[in-house]
Amino acid sequence: MEVDPNSTIKEIKNQVYKLKPHLYPDRQELRVEPKGKGLDENQSLLAIGLKNQSHIYLKDLGPQVAWKTVFFIEYAGPLFVYAWIYQRPWLFYDNEATTQPTSLVVHMAAFCWVFHYLKRILETFFVHRFSHATMPVRNLFRNCGYYWLFTAYVAYHINHPLYTAPCQIQSYVAFGIWILCELGNFSIHWALRNLRPPGSKERRIPRPTKDPMTLLFNLVSCPNYSYEVGCWVAFTVMTQCLPAGLFAFAGFYQMAVWACGKHYAYKKDFKDYPSFRKAIIPFVL
Repeated sequence: MEVDPNSTIKEIKNQVYKLKPHLYPDRQELRVEPKGKGLDENQSLLAIGLKNQSHIYLKDLGPQVAWKTVFFIEYAGPLFVYAWIYQRPWLFYDNEATTQPTSLVVHMAAFCWVFHYLKRILETFFVHRFSHATMPVRNLFRNCGYYWLFTAYVAYHINHPLYTAPCQIQSYVAFGIWILCELGNFSIHWALRNLRPPGSKERRIPRPTKDPMTLLFNLVSCPNYSYEVGCWVAFTVMTQCLPAGLFAFAGFYQMAVWACGKHYAYKKDFKDYPSFRKAIIPFVL
């Protein structure tokens, strides 16, 4: 295939698409080396340093699905699964489950879980801006399995007729912390939205805004993950439920991996990046 040296990677992807209709642009990743990093779509061949007789490698990423669709399916599942178990306990236990007194914490937990994932869905459609348009379809099944099955696991235990709630003071304090973390998480997402101009992939150093909840940017690179972990730790303390604690730990592990990756990328891309920041836990990690 002959190409103009001034062509961008995006234009080359479109040329490949014309030759191979099943390889639509979002399914392609072009590289200089067979196992190298994917090239930026907006760069030209000359800017990358490719010359006549140079080679460029194409990787088929497989069937893709839009990120908004991914997040909607991932988050709608936990919302409906938890609400289903909460509203229909007789389907999972027995008919006597409906006659057992229900602790206020059970209702609080249902509110927290449903609100959290409803918030995530609304943020997906009205707040988030995605640097990548799609994700491999195969990852959707893994992600949905994680969210949906963990939701059923947690909901089954908290809504069980034999569930015993902790003392009210513990639950109320934890619920208050949960609210603060949810507000903080939204504040960070809003700040990150405004950091990137619409339709742009420009990257800037995230910094606190006038919103006091964003001051955590002074200490960590990914305060949205810090607040997210805080939400699930607070939920665990509020319910005193072991499966909820396992979910919080699994989420923390994954978010810590993501946060460390983003923290490293920030330090690599910005020479003036604040050296005192950690990735996700202030002063620690």
